[in-house]
Amino acid sequence: MDKLRGFLKYERREEDTIAVPERVKNYSEFSKELSNEELNEQGARCMDCGIPFCHSGCPLGNLIPDFNDAVYKNEWQKALKILHSTNNFPEFTGRLCPAPCESACVLGIIKPPVSIELIEKYIPERGFQEGWIKPDPPAHRTGKTVAVVGSGPAGLAAAQQLNRAGHTVTVLERDKKIGGLLRYGIPDFKLEKKIIDRRLAVLEEEGIKFQTETNVGINYSVEKLEEFDAIVLCGGATEKRSLPIPGADAKGVVQAMNFLKKNNEVVDGIAEPTEEYSAEGKHVIVIGGGDTGSDCVGTSNRHGAKSVTNFEIMPMPSTSRTVENPWPYWSFTLKTTSSHEEGVERNWSIATRKFITDDHGHLKALETIDVEWVKTEGRAPKLQEVPGTEKEWPCEMALLALGFTGPENTLSQQLGLEVDTRTNIKADKYQTNVPNIFAAGDMRRGQSLIVWAISEGREAARKVDKYLMGKTALPTKGKGDLPAA
Repeated sequence: MDKLRGFLKYERREEDTIAVPERVKNYSEFSKELSNEELNEQGARCMDCGIPFCHSGCPLGNLIPDFNDAVYKNEWQKALKILHSTNNFPEFTGRLCPAPCESACVLGIIKPPVSIELIEKYIPERGFQEGWIKPDPPAHRTGKTVAVVGSGPAGLAAAQQLNRAGHTVTVLERDKKIGGLLRYGIPDFKLEKKIIDRRLAVLEEEGIKFQTETNVGINYSVEKLEEFDAIVLCGGATEKRSLPIPGADAKGVVQAMNFLKKNNEVVDGIAEPTEEYSAEGKHVIVIGGGDTGSDCVGTSNRHGAKSVTNFEIMPMPSTSRTVENPWPYWSFTLKTTSSHEEGVERNWSIATRKFITDDHGHLKALETIDVEWVKTEGRAPKLQEVPGTEKEWPCEMALLALGFTGPENTLSQQLGLEVDTRTNIKADKYQTNVPNIFAAGDMRRGQSLIVWAISEGREAARKVDKYLMGKTALPTKGKGDLPAA
């Protein structure tokens, strides 16, 4: 196998997938495994750049050329050690991350970039398969206790890092099961929940305590948090954006995250299907073109929707980089997901003006108008309706995938924490105005990527450890296992 000319000799490979008619019959993951040799070749495409720009693209600072080289050499256990040194949960990011590292890949200037995310997924899969991923509890306990509020990727990363430092960590989660939006916001066809559960089993054996159905500030008083030496707030940005237009309260207008969570609970067997959250036999329109909107498309097709349509108010992105979007920045190009491939009519530069109901208040149609973004030099583009483009669309279910404005502020108020204009908790260097309370993830930075959540959890853990002990040996971003006090 040729490493020196690998980027010229080998083409980028993606995983093959089960045919659409078959995979939409269930909620299982549907990618087909690549062979060991194919993965070795993908590792060989990495050019070992003198300045690896992929590092700058990765919020975790993953040591990408290092684990690519190990995979090329078939040194999978070494690759796992390298990857785990900066990323607690590569099996999550390898499935869910939009891979900003690949946008920054030097090879991507002239050819398809290195399949970094694909390789990242297969490394922990090999680790679990071979039994290399084992509990590694700390040799000594510090006697300090920490409460982590929220069990999404930020909370789990913070918990594992603090546990490794020897602190006794308790994770408080308001839902029935651990995982946050990993469990209740991501469909199973993108992340089967057994992937979460096998990692949780490792964390529990390492000594982390998990407490579910514990909603701090509601059924668990904030006064009880005083029992802990430090608190890390890692809840999500759960305040959903609405669409304040006529008919917004119609039966059939549903928030996307409510729809996805309910479906995950049904798939998990802890809830029964309901008409309110079923797309079966309905004309479904998903408003919002991001990842959440894509997840709604895939879920609606699995329900057996009569039709699935997607609206996006922004113009259709270019299929390649523009002058305004140069390498190595994140590429704002057209993304076609596996859910889009399963069946959807995508519409760009379109705005919903009205939800139309029948005599019983049930949604039956949407009224839209085309829009354009008028550019003026020195000013932000201005949204403008296009006269004469009004249209009515049949619709019995409208899913609002419009993102989030920030976290709920009830807890921050009870704890006396300062927040910004979007209700995000102010936490300079992860520490709030209350010295022993820290914040990380969406609750601190606003709605963001899973890879940012893990990074935030790791960095917050360092600050907590230093606050409790006066110093820390926990690693900082991109430094792997190297101590950083």
